[in-house]
Amino acid sequence: MSWGTELWDQFDNLEKHTQWGIDVLEKYIKFVKERTEIELSYAKQLRNLSKKYQPKKNSKEEEEYRYTSTRAFLATLNEMNDYAGQHEVISENMTSLITAELTRYVQELKQERKSHFHDGRKAQQHIETCWKQLEASKRRFERDCKEADRAQQYFEKMDADINVTKADVEKARQQAQLRHQMAEDSKAEYSSTLQKFNSEQHEHYYTHIPNIFQKIQEMEERRIVRIGESMKTFAEVDRQVIPIIGKCLDEITKAAESVDHKNDSQMVIEAFKSGFEPPGDVDFEDFTQPMKRTVSESSLSNSRGDGKSEPKFGSKSKGKLWPFIKKNKGAGPEDFSNLPPEQRRKKLQQKVDELNRDIQKEMDSRDALTKMKDVYIKNPQMGDAASVDHRLAELGQNIEKLRLEVQKFEGWLAEVEGRLPARSEQPRRQSGVYEAQNASGVNSCAQDRESPDGSYTEEQSQETEMKVPATDFDDEFDDEEPLPTIGTCKALYTFEGQNEGTISVAEGEMLYVIEEDKGDGWTRIRRNEDEEGYVPTSYVEVYLDKNAKDVHKPLQKISE
Repeated sequence: MSWGTELWDQFDNLEKHTQWGIDVLEKYIKFVKERTEIELSYAKQLRNLSKKYQPKKNSKEEEEYRYTSTRAFLATLNEMNDYAGQHEVISENMTSLITAELTRYVQELKQERKSHFHDGRKAQQHIETCWKQLEASKRRFERDCKEADRAQQYFEKMDADINVTKADVEKARQQAQLRHQMAEDSKAEYSSTLQKFNSEQHEHYYTHIPNIFQKIQEMEERRIVRIGESMKTFAEVDRQVIPIIGKCLDEITKAAESVDHKNDSQMVIEAFKSGFEPPGDVDFEDFTQPMKRTVSESSLSNSRGDGKSEPKFGSKSKGKLWPFIKKNKGAGPEDFSNLPPEQRRKKLQQKVDELNRDIQKEMDSRDALTKMKDVYIKNPQMGDAASVDHRLAELGQNIEKLRLEVQKFEGWLAEVEGRLPARSEQPRRQSGVYEAQNASGVNSCAQDRESPDGSYTEEQSQETEMKVPATDFDDEFDDEEPLPTIGTCKALYTFEGQNEGTISVAEGEMLYVIEEDKGDGWTRIRRNEDEEGYVPTSYVEVYLDKNAKDVHKPLQKISE
């Protein structure tokens, strides 16, 4: 089966067919190129999708990923990112192994095809030239034969005519012989040209054309093999990433199987458990008795048992259920005392861990600078050892401050965990004054309870109170000017301030308000220039005034 023998007369059709083959190859290259673009686009969309649902750093959403179900979802997002990477690999491999290779091959194929068909046209032009020469020789032989016949007939006519002179007859005879000789020469030339043409034609159709067509056939067969190999590579590129894609899917399955509903339920408990006990039964209060009533220790209300009227407008006293129901505006206290015990313990533990990490960083920096200083001492040409002393001093101060912070938060943590007494002196707001946080204060259900006679009672702890080291801010506070008054208040009940930062007041006494309740149930008041402190907000009736009061002028007690 050879194109040279079977298709010896189909030069034009072979030229069209080979051009069609190149067009098919270019079409396949375009197909693969578009496939790679689709793979890249798909990979990009997968990556964007994975990134879109990734938790944002330092956000509440990131905290939600501690549950097994959300961790499994996060693992799925990460695996989808790897999955997208495999589609990028498909695109890269198809581009390098198929598109680039075939594009280069097409250029070579076009050059080879052009060369073969150029040789074919050259051979055709040669045989056509030989044919034209044969035709010219044949026509010349035919013409000379006719001229010789006409000359012979003219000679015979002249020879038979008795009126023609002998000279004319001789001239006609010589002309006839000349024409006959020319015919013989043309015959010989025609015969020679014919033999030559037959030889060239045989060489053309049995040697030159078969060789050229054979090369064209081999070229076309290589093209067909190459496109077949490219299709195989097309499949292999996909097949190579299947194991990795399978691993991605296996990891997603493994993450899904790691979802533990019991564990997630336990984590919900740990996240939201307050540590409080449910309230007890509410005692019956007999309103038919004329005698004074006492507030039930289990009552969840904040009603007054001494029969006094409700506070006027502007009072901060409100009925409270649980301390953690109250929503404080702005940042909470430094010791997280606004949180339930269990949540407070977790926050304090996180703060301690964070401070310890900061201490470790500072210590590492100090150690590095110490080593650098030793190098400078041994090799003065490398640097001045005294240049790092200032930085070392700063690091030492930072470490000491952080250690004091750790002690402070560990003290609060110990209180929450029960290792220290429940009552301890707490820093209050930003003033540096320490406020008592006792069992009947912030973290107790009976925050605003009263004694039988209507006065506020504080249970005294028999254990040692924890003192938090004073900071540099405390010294600055001592030298500051007194805070301006923002109004007045009337003491509704007697309060014995027995903890540092509090102040005792008598029922009916009028005092200046210098700081409103910040949401923790305490109001800061002043009696005179030297006496100021905190009292429970529910034990005073506040009258805010835009005009500041004289800080040195005491107010008189209003008798009942």
